[in-house]
Amino acid sequence: MLPVVSIVGRPNVGKSTFFNRLIGRRKAIVHDEYGVTRDRHYGETFWNGRDFTVIDTGGYLPNEMNVMIQGIREQVHIALEESDLILFVVDTKDGINTLDKSVAELLRQQEKPVIVVPNKADNEERRFNATEFYELGFEHLFPVSSINGTGTGDLLDKVVEMLPPESEPEPPSETPKLAFVGRPNVGKSSLLNALLNDERAIVTDIPGTTRDSINSNLTYKDKEYVLVDTAGLRKRAKVKENIEFYSTIRTDKAIRECDVAVLIIDSMRGFEEQDKRVIREAEKFNKGLVIALNKWDLVPEKDTNTVREFEDYIYSTVPQLYYVPIITISALNKQRVHKVIEMAETVMQERKKNISTSDFNDFLENMLKEKPLPMKRGQQLRITYATQVKSNPPVFKFFMNSPHELPPNYRKFIEHKIRERFGFLGVPLTMVFRQK
Repeated sequence: MLPVVSIVGRPNVGKSTFFNRLIGRRKAIVHDEYGVTRDRHYGETFWNGRDFTVIDTGGYLPNEMNVMIQGIREQVHIALEESDLILFVVDTKDGINTLDKSVAELLRQQEKPVIVVPNKADNEERRFNATEFYELGFEHLFPVSSINGTGTGDLLDKVVEMLPPESEPEPPSETPKLAFVGRPNVGKSSLLNALLNDERAIVTDIPGTTRDSINSNLTYKDKEYVLVDTAGLRKRAKVKENIEFYSTIRTDKAIRECDVAVLIIDSMRGFEEQDKRVIREAEKFNKGLVIALNKWDLVPEKDTNTVREFEDYIYSTVPQLYYVPIITISALNKQRVHKVIEMAETVMQERKKNISTSDFNDFLENMLKEKPLPMKRGQQLRITYATQVKSNPPVFKFFMNSPHELPPNYRKFIEHKIRERFGFLGVPLTMVFRQK
């Protein structure tokens, strides 16, 4: 997993602008009102040979001062728990604030490295006045201007210097890894326990009870698997907007490291925006995909068409995921829970599938007869040769004239025909088009 650098500080010191500066694009919303950053914002950046994750811990819309202090305390607590380095952003324009002192007090009690970042140091006077922030009790201080970028290079040099040393990548395990992902309280831990027949994870009806990703070993039909129950961070007191920051990072880590991501959906709540994000993330990293509709026992008045109606609903919501298998389970009643393992195993075998070059070119010839390539700029597009260059995950390379002219709808047609002919259930396909 990449090292994590969190940006903390009181509202309105410019954390989101600073975050945008570090990741090099405008991703977080920037506004002068308190509490504009209500959703998680995280991104990856690169400096001096090191990649790392940056997180903007914004997100409070306080109604009173005690709620604001409570919110900042919660932010800092999570940042301390998850981060390798903390950037404590303050405001040179306003000087030291009471809330700054509260954050500093919490940070001084911990062992995580901290760099104080006096922001809005847009001129020489403010850069000079930034030295007052040494009063907060930290050794490292780098004034910056998030607006024009002044000082960020020196700061990033120090960030990279203070990151933990790069660890040697672990050799890939032969044991397949299945990640259970999804919104809080959809039954991830219940499914894990049902499969293990053990109360390995704490199961309650409070969303986000699982604080850490839990890896467990399962033997099913004489084959070993690693099951990963991804975290949902516990929501505490009145602070509700930001606690999912680091749950997202843990889920992304589990997705990157797994062979198959099993998206668990509460059948009673349906398919929501967060589900789309998670499954698109898994698709981006070419992981095997399975959708499990949990709590199926609670769906009223089921008939022979109910499953098909749910499938149609999900596929119509995210049409490009039509190739992802959908199964129904009840983790609580242990109904069809082993179907999760069996379907994941099927998807893993599909992911390893290798099509011979001769078979693939026979397929290509028939496909082009069925639907010839279009004309572009007065030129007939032609694919002369294609081959599968990689499996697990599968990658196909096509050689043609003017690949940049190939319409997106024809690419989708090719993928559809590959799946129709060769399968690849639950497996994202990578297609590369090269100039002949």
